[in-house]
Amino acid sequence: MSVFEIAIEVIGWLAAALILASYVLLSLGKIEARGYLYQWMNVIGASGFVLNSGYNGALPSAGLNIVWAGMGVFTLWSVWRARQTATAP
Repeated sequence: MSVFEIAIEVIGWLAAALILASYVLLSLGKIEARGYLYQWMNVIGASGFVLNSGYNGALPSAGLNIVWAGMGVFTLWSVWRARQTATAP
């Protein structure tokens, strides 16, 4: 296994750990679903899955995680926008 292939596998495992950690923290009430931390953990984790599953040829998984990351980015944008509107004079 090359260094590149090992890096792809490490990225996949870190992505899995990050998404799992975000879900555990959400389930324990430590973070909010519409909070920046939860969304960023999901966007970064899903991006790692896109790299890993895309490299390994698991295209349905890569496609799902592209959508997952997109949902996270959209939620981050909508939360930011709502907070900007709420604090506007």
